[in-house]
Amino acid sequence: QVQFTESGGGLVQPGGSLQLSCVVSGIGGMFRFATLAWYRQSPGKEREMVAGMRPSDSSTTYLDSVKGRFTISRDDDARTVYLRMSELTPEDTAVYYCNDIIGSGPWAQGTQVTVSS
Repeated sequence: QVQFTESGGGLVQPGGSLQLSCVVSGIGGMFRFATLAWYRQSPGKEREMVAGMRPSDSSTTYLDSVKGRFTISRDDDARTVYLRMSELTPEDTAVYYCNDIIGSGPWAQGTQVTVSS
């Protein structure tokens, strides 16, 4: 069974940076064919997709509010997907999750990102 394990969250000041990691287990060699994405959910809000990345051509898609600040990347050998976040604002505070592009996998605990001075 596929499992996602997110890490790298924490408390950061506005304007700061963080890099999140998500290790995907139980997927074997199919990882390199998976279209993966990062999502986030803030209290009282619905979960939203922040960034996605296709395996075929490494094309990416981003939520408008994070374009130019967040970068999704992947390491197929390590079966890991990353989210580099910079110029963070309090509005980026949320629990961040990874999953496939349609969110069909099991949701893990995520990693908390708190942007506050």
